[in-house]
Amino acid sequence: MPALPYRSMLFVPADRPESFAKAVASGTDAIILDLEDSVAPERKYVARDAVRNWLGQAERSAPTYVRVNPADSALVADDLAALKDSPPDGIVLPKAEGSASIKALYALWGQTRMPPVLAIATETAAAIFELGSYREVASDLSALSWGAEDLPADIGAKASRAPDGSLLQPYVLARSLALFAAHAAGVAAIETVYPDIANNEGLAAYVGDAARDGFTGMLAIHPSQIATINAGFLPSANEVAHARAIVKAFAENPGAGALKVDGKMVDAPHLKQAQRIIARAEAT
Repeated sequence: MPALPYRSMLFVPADRPESFAKAVASGTDAIILDLEDSVAPERKYVARDAVRNWLGQAERSAPTYVRVNPADSALVADDLAALKDSPPDGIVLPKAEGSASIKALYALWGQTRMPPVLAIATETAAAIFELGSYREVASDLSALSWGAEDLPADIGAKASRAPDGSLLQPYVLARSLALFAAHAAGVAAIETVYPDIANNEGLAAYVGDAARDGFTGMLAIHPSQIATINAGFLPSANEVAHARAIVKAFAENPGAGALKVDGKMVDAPHLKQAQRIIARAEAT
């Protein structure tokens, strides 16, 4: 099983256990069993039982995260209770509002070590102003992601996307701040979902932008999206070859501050980027 950062993480409604194995078969790097938005209130108990049964298997067929209900909700304590006997690989916390939400979740978990948290970090207006605080709890995190659906509802906006699917300016800002917050905390930066399931061309462009901008993976809402997402976050052969050439050039010229590689000047930031590309290619 690959370690974070995962390229793809596929949401599955937790009250549909017949879909768990199908989600794994999609080729996703990890699944997220969702106890929050995709499960109706009257089916929460069914979903928790399904999650408990899946996590209790002798060997999981894929890394498994569980999205619980928000830390300040009346539902989260029962969610966490369902996870304690066989903890998941990570917990997804929706509507997180900075380090305070992470600390609150840990307080609810109790004395034993809780699995690392992937925080959905921009789903309320207040959350935007807490993004820098995730550095305080970086050791408790696995990743940060962001959301473009709950935030407009929180502020009374009509939409987060233009008719062509592109993000409107307030949500471009939220995305950028979440990206920087993840890297500032030293954890994986996970791009949010692409809601137009039938538009594979649009998805490919969206994934390409995310990989270009510094996201390390992406959330998915349908198995059909996984192949495109995985391919988009895998460095190309040309990128890997260029990265190896940079690393080799610096290795052969110790102490050099800047060098010419493939006709262009490169320096320490390029070396760091090259090392990341090689590590990612080798990991996947």
